[in-house]
Amino acid sequence: MKDIDITDYKVDGHIQLDQIPTIDDFNADGKLLRKKLKTVSQELSDFQNTLYAHGKYGVLICLQGMDTAGKDSLIREVFKELNARGVVVHSFKVPTKLEKRHDYLWRHYIALPERGKFSVFNRTHYENVLVTKVHPEYILGENLPDVTTVEDVNDAFWEKRYRQINDFERHISENGTLIFKFFLHLSKEEQRQRLLRRLHLQEKNWKFSPADIAERQLWDSYQECYQTALNKTSKPHAPWYIVPADNKKAARLIVATILLETLKKYKDVKEPELDAEIKANLETYKQQLEKEA
Repeated sequence: MKDIDITDYKVDGHIQLDQIPTIDDFNADGKLLRKKLKTVSQELSDFQNTLYAHGKYGVLICLQGMDTAGKDSLIREVFKELNARGVVVHSFKVPTKLEKRHDYLWRHYIALPERGKFSVFNRTHYENVLVTKVHPEYILGENLPDVTTVEDVNDAFWEKRYRQINDFERHISENGTLIFKFFLHLSKEEQRQRLLRRLHLQEKNWKFSPADIAERQLWDSYQECYQTALNKTSKPHAPWYIVPADNKKAARLIVATILLETLKKYKDVKEPELDAEIKANLETYKQQLEKEA
């Protein structure tokens, strides 16, 4: 199996999505990919334990991708070795009535990770420059003071949103949130096969919605919106990674490896030193407890 170079996936310049491959299997079969993922995930678990004890950083993991890109299964497989109390998953659906009474970033801000924990956003604040850009009429439901018609949702409006998102991410980064953003890059043909699988397998039927077919017709529009978002919002403090997603097992390993290799660079993340008085009396405490036996 060839080594994974995480810089291959990082967006650090202008990208063209249609020039980026949607599959990479590292010349490895599924069994080897699963075995490697288990090893990496266990190391992530060890890091998260130390992160919790250290208590100064939270880790935000953002997952975006077209329908069937594999977000749910990636979350299940990448994080199953971690302490369940150390990982909180948020799946953002259509905004509720309460959420619409706030600005579009509010529901994401209150879901940010506590220090010492991981938060995983399954779909993210980027839906507000993706699905709403493909369907600008949705913006009218936000009841914004300067938007009364779809014509008001113009280029200047979207530029303002990109700026707001960049400002939001810069703010939380400067206050101790480590940000990872993953775009699961799926081919249109692989999506077709996965949708067919949902229809053919009875146990997968529940995942299918006719809306999946309708949104698929807008594939090119979504790809254009993703490309623009990736180019405008990949920053050193909040980089995007484009993960080939046609092979689910490989995609999971790529995400886990990027997380582990990047987090290990934070050398200040260490378990805190014991209080000097407690440390000096450890033997005494041990003897007290052993005497009880």
